Amino acid sequence: MGKISKSTLNRVLLRTQGCQFAHNYERMQSLSLTYCFAPVLEELYKDAPKEERVHAMQRHLEYFNTHPLAIPFILGITAAIEESTDEDQKDTVVGIKTSLMGPFAGLGDSLLNLTWFPIAGSIGASMCVDNGSIVGPLVMFLLINLLYWPLKYFGLHKGYEMGMDLVEKAGVAIFDRLGNLANVLGVMVTGGLIATTVKLKLAVQFAFGEGDPLVLQDQLDKVLPYALPVLLTFICYRLLKRGQGKNSAQIIIGLIVFALVFAAIGFYFPAFKIFA
Repeated sequence: MGKISKSTLNRVLLRTQGCQFAHNYERMQSLSLTYCFAPVLEELYKDAPKEERVHAMQRHLEYFNTHPLAIPFILGITAAIEESTDEDQKDTVVGIKTSLMGPFAGLGDSLLNLTWFPIAGSIGASMCVDNGSIVGPLVMFLLINLLYWPLKYFGLHKGYEMGMDLVEKAGVAIFDRLGNLANVLGVMVTGGLIATTVKLKLAVQFAFGEGDPLVLQDQLDKVLPYALPVLLTFICYRLLKRGQGKNSAQIIIGLIVFALVFAAIGFYFPAFKIFA
């Protein structure tokens, strides 16, 4: 594998687990990134003079901020370039590392924060919504890390093995496929959760003469099953999108008030009868 050993890369991988613990408002993740990358620099500069080793560390303390999942990808590529670049061209290493943080941050946010995390959280929540079982949070934790760890390991080791080729050749195709798979899975999970978790029924009945009353919900189920949960979910989605997620507390309170008011007047619990 060249000058950098596999054990050194694994040390970097373990250190990336704590990459969010050293944020500051001036340079964001620069301190934690340098700590994560330190084993590589220690191995590459183990026989170098002290001044050169200090300068190598200081070079990586420039401003840096990206998604935590992207850090192993970027550090793997940076390690490959750091290893193959002459000392008078090390500014190229910092430039490439900085240029990668934006695109990888967007990919990490779209794949994990906006897709996989909500899917895992929804699956976990659906497992404990009825009885409060602790299995739900454990399932969420496992689902997140079953994707998180393999991607970080692959990103670090493949990033070092392929260098910039990971981005220029394989990177786009890999993330496009992951994005498509995550979107399809997200739609399937969301559709299933709407039908099983969102509860909204009408208790309106129309009584005609002495016969059995016409239950509006039964008729609706024959034509459009789960139409009301889907409609309620769509309304909440539009409200959240309009408020850019900042109005989530108001929406939750509004749903509670909506449920209490309509239950009291008979749209859910006592039957509200209209006589002909």
